[in-house]
Amino acid sequence: MTMIGQIETAPDGVMAALVAGLEIEFGRGAGEALAARFLAAEEVDFRWDARVRERWLGTYEAGDDDELMLDRVAICGAIGGEWFMAIMLVDGDGEACGMLGCRTLTSAAMAHQTLLAAR
Repeated sequence: MTMIGQIETAPDGVMAALVAGLEIEFGRGAGEALAARFLAAEEVDFRWDARVRERWLGTYEAGDDDELMLDRVAICGAIGGEWFMAIMLVDGDGEACGMLGCRTLTSAAMAHQTLLAAR
């Protein structure tokens, strides 16, 4: 069974909030440059927060005897006007704790199509 969920957030809300907060703290003009650095450092969290759709792919088989149970979840969304589809590792509390891969795409339609094709 395939489960796809729509997340009720604006696609660029995460990036806009980040830039606005950085401009308040560091002044106008610094926000966008600093936002790119913050995004790179915390990419997993930002992509997870920017998702507009998600699809559960199954459990993650780490190969070791870890007690931590993780799921693989495909997501699509947009950050800074750029659409993406990523495969995330998500814990039992619904928090992203890793990313297995990410593709940037040209449109929301392509991101959603890629989400549907994810395995």
